[in-house]
Amino acid sequence: MNTLGKKIRLLRHQKGWSQEDVAKRLDISIPAFSKIETGITDVNLSRLNQIAKLFNLSLVQLLSTSDANEEKEKFEEINELNQRLQVREAEVIDLQKKVIDLYEQLHKK
Repeated sequence: MNTLGKKIRLLRHQKGWSQEDVAKRLDISIPAFSKIETGITDVNLSRLNQIAKLFNLSLVQLLSTSDANEEKEKFEEINELNQRLQVREAEVIDLQKKVIDLYEQLHKK
C-alpha cells in the first residue's frame, strides 16, 4: 500500500465509512476504490481533486506526507524559536544601549 492509499484509508476510517460508502460518493466501483487505497492503480488529478473535496481537504493537504501532529509540532517549534529570537534581540538592544552609554561617558571626559 502506498502512502497516498494509506492516507485515504485513514481518512475513510476516521469518517467511519466503508469502501462501499466512499465508492458510491466518488461514483466508482468498490474494486476501483480498493485499487486506489492499495496503490494498485494510479489516480488522475481529477480523481484526486474529487477525493480531496470528499474529505474536505485541499489537494496539497491530501498529497502531503506529513500528518497533522507533525505539522503542529513544527509550528510549535517555530513559535518557540521565534520567542527565543525576540528575547535575544532584546538582549542585543540592551547591550547596544550600554555600549553607547559607555562610549558617551568616555568622550565626555
